[in-house]
Amino acid sequence: MSVQAIVSQYMPLLLTVVGVFAVLAISHWWVILRHRKAGHRPQMSRHVFMLLLTAAGMLAIILMMPMSDSTRGQVLSLVGLVVTGVLGLSSTSFVANAMAGLMLRVVKTIDLGDFIEVGNQFGRVTERGLFHTEIQTENRDLTTFPNLHLVTNPVTVVRSSGTIVFAELSLGYDVPWQEIESLLVAAAKKSGLEEPFVQVRDLGDYSVLYRISGFLPEVKHLLTERSNLRKHVMDELHMNGVEIVSPAFMNQRQIAPGEKMIPRVERVRSRKNDSIPEEIIFDKADEAERGKKLQEAKRQLESEIAALEEERKTADEKRRIHIDHRIERLHKTLSALLHDNA
Repeated sequence: MSVQAIVSQYMPLLLTVVGVFAVLAISHWWVILRHRKAGHRPQMSRHVFMLLLTAAGMLAIILMMPMSDSTRGQVLSLVGLVVTGVLGLSSTSFVANAMAGLMLRVVKTIDLGDFIEVGNQFGRVTERGLFHTEIQTENRDLTTFPNLHLVTNPVTVVRSSGTIVFAELSLGYDVPWQEIESLLVAAAKKSGLEEPFVQVRDLGDYSVLYRISGFLPEVKHLLTERSNLRKHVMDELHMNGVEIVSPAFMNQRQIAPGEKMIPRVERVRSRKNDSIPEEIIFDKADEAERGKKLQEAKRQLESEIAALEEERKTADEKRRIHIDHRIERLHKTLSALLHDNA
């Protein structure tokens, strides 16, 4: 066979291979890489699109191979058997996690920036992929869960509209519960919690277990608010002469009758300048949440601009001037929004 015949025979295959790789490279940059460089997390649908595009490219390469129809059919059958076998062997991991990821997207119980608790792991969601979900823990570390694990295990999601913050402590029977309740409610109000309430959780042999709870409308600083509640509980009880030690400890110590174990505390202490640990702990989660909100705001502005441009086509001259000014302001807002988050 001459060189010219070989070139003419394999040229379509070569062009197809080059074209497929070029399309995949351009698509990968356009669909995924440019969003990562802009600081945005690629959506799961983009990964699914790239997976389907790669499969289509492989099929195109096989179809352009210089072979007989019967041989091509056998190759396609072999590829089908291999793909089926791989999917069958990995169904408990690959396919199962992908289906679980789709299920989580459809159910919409977990979103970027949400506080979630899975087993003994607690943190904020930083990334949702086709096969995994990533959270940032209280230690600022990143923990990755296979989506199948989230579907098959209980997941607690802190509602973004607000949650209940509580603190528990044990106190002796020598202090009336009415007095304890009023002091705990006062501590919760000083912490900024709404509609506080007290529950008696247990009547032990030597002490009573109390729980003070209150509604926290803004959950972004959840860890700080939990800590502040406990601080205010200690301050409020100590300043009103209620000691927080176990009765067993009271029975064992050698002290004068009537003496109490109450540390000296500041009656008024400003915490306005205290650092907020969530800003350091959940930095990646904050970034992911800002990216999500930016995309939502961008889509809303673009939708409003498109609606105004459509209305402009049938509006009179006076209305068009008003619409043009409105569109110009929206474009400036969109540009400022993208610039601030660049």
